[in-house]
Amino acid sequence: MRLTRTLPVAVVAALALTACGGGDDDGATSGAESDTIRVAALAVPAGDMLNFVAEELAPAEGLTVEFVEFSDYNTPNPAVVDGDADANLFQNTTFMETFNEAMGEDLVSVGEVYLPRMGLYSNDFASLEELPDGASVAIPNDPTNEGRALKLLASHGLIEVTEEPITIADITANPRNIEFVEIENATLPQAVEDQDAAIVTAAFALPAGLGEDKMILAEESDSEYYNVLSTTPELADDPRITTLYELLTSDQMDQFLEEQYQGVIIPVE
Repeated sequence: MRLTRTLPVAVVAALALTACGGGDDDGATSGAESDTIRVAALAVPAGDMLNFVAEELAPAEGLTVEFVEFSDYNTPNPAVVDGDADANLFQNTTFMETFNEAMGEDLVSVGEVYLPRMGLYSNDFASLEELPDGASVAIPNDPTNEGRALKLLASHGLIEVTEEPITIADITANPRNIEFVEIENATLPQAVEDQDAAIVTAAFALPAGLGEDKMILAEESDSEYYNVLSTTPELADDPRITTLYELLTSDQMDQFLEEQYQGVIIPVE
């Protein structure tokens, strides 16, 4: 559902908490009895999106959105499970399902919101043709994003992989003898300096100042890795969650993403 009416500008102070900030005693459960919703996310782009919703869109709907800030992929899901947030906005469905299976949890997706394009960045080479045989390429070391990175490279002919790759062990052909370096997501922007190239998601590329001038290739809008609004089964039909999802996928949000990120972040259609 898309909201197409013009919403008035209003200013609401959205509470910004850090991963270790703790906050007060009012957890996500108490928020369910009010018109406040707490959403865990990384600062860019989801934090920017949530702040835009909190300030520009949510007041007209009688909703207060509080952005709970995290700096890595490991903590937003436990925050929802533990009741420190009502929902999160940072992961794709595959990542969420991997977490559920590993931790015995049952988080659910409310729906797709945006694609933070994963790209191959380099300081030294401007195209795949320039990338030399034996080049060192850093990739994410978590199963979801590592498999995603391998699929991206395979789609451009650099390697061949199994149908559903998870790690470099699933590479079936490497004709250019690419040397893969598996690195934690948050440190991949630095790897652009240290390696011949690195695959980085937009959530970490944008804060590091990595732009299209250093991007050799990137995912397109047909990617399966759109980030979703996630929550618990108990809150999946909560009116606050429903309203937030409508605002996150509104025409106003589409315009905001285009103005802010010029195609690096693709809104769901």
